[in-house]
Amino acid sequence: MPDVYAPLRPHRDEFLTLRGLRHHLLRWGAPRPGQAPLVMVHGWMDVGASFQFVIDALREPREVIALDWRGFGLSDTSRADSYWFPDYLADLDALLDHLSPDAAVDLLGHSMGGNVAMSYAGVRPHRVRRLVNLEGFGLPDVSPAAAPERLARWLDELKDPPTLRPYAALADVAERLRRNNPRLPPDKAAWLAGHWARETTDGFVLNADPAHKLANPVLYRKAEVLACWQRIAAPTLWVEGSDDQLARFWGSRYPREDFEARLAQVPRLERSVLPDAGHMLHHDQPAALAARLELFLA
Repeated sequence: MPDVYAPLRPHRDEFLTLRGLRHHLLRWGAPRPGQAPLVMVHGWMDVGASFQFVIDALREPREVIALDWRGFGLSDTSRADSYWFPDYLADLDALLDHLSPDAAVDLLGHSMGGNVAMSYAGVRPHRVRRLVNLEGFGLPDVSPAAAPERLARWLDELKDPPTLRPYAALADVAERLRRNNPRLPPDKAAWLAGHWARETTDGFVLNADPAHKLANPVLYRKAEVLACWQRIAAPTLWVEGSDDQLARFWGSRYPREDFEARLAQVPRLERSVLPDAGHMLHHDQPAALAARLELFLA
């Protein structure tokens, strides 16, 4: 196992019950007069600790709270057989009721979290002062005609539910992280591995509910998402890495021009591209991202 990254600003753990499920929060800094708290929400198959490197790169300490979504990290799993955006929205709404019931927050989301944050900012525009979306491209629009096949696939998968394979050691988890993202330095991969996985009698297992791998019975409807995006009142910062992950992952199923047309619906938008960064841009270029965030959130 290589040297393990040592955080410059270690987080504090907190557990909070939201909508009947115990959620894990990570906290940095303390409230400052006149400054909105910064709430960060992670992407699919990730954890709140993923933002540690950006927090360490901030020049000025500030209050930051990161959430482990339901079914990820140290938060409880869902009591249902699927996860979808309405539950994430409701969890986020309950979290902000607890953290800042009377004042707007700065809200940042990565990937799936970016999509949840964008929808939330349109549904509750008065709750968000500044909005940041890191590579939250969304999903291809799905035709209603796909519903029968999707539902049948979901029903079939429920009879043989997915599992997450164990790893022999945390070093193997770190190696997987680096295979997914070769830009991730070994010491940071070693640190993240301890948050990504937990030890069981069978080995180290990812801190994620295997049900996330089920086909989702709810179709992604672009028109509904855009109806929310059009109502965003907060200044919004879109940040992506210079490597075009949209084309790499989706290809022709979700062309870039489709996403650009969606992004054009956001009323008060700034854009930024981080060089030498991919989808995990908060791991690839934490200092550059921190500098861009501080400029935008000032």
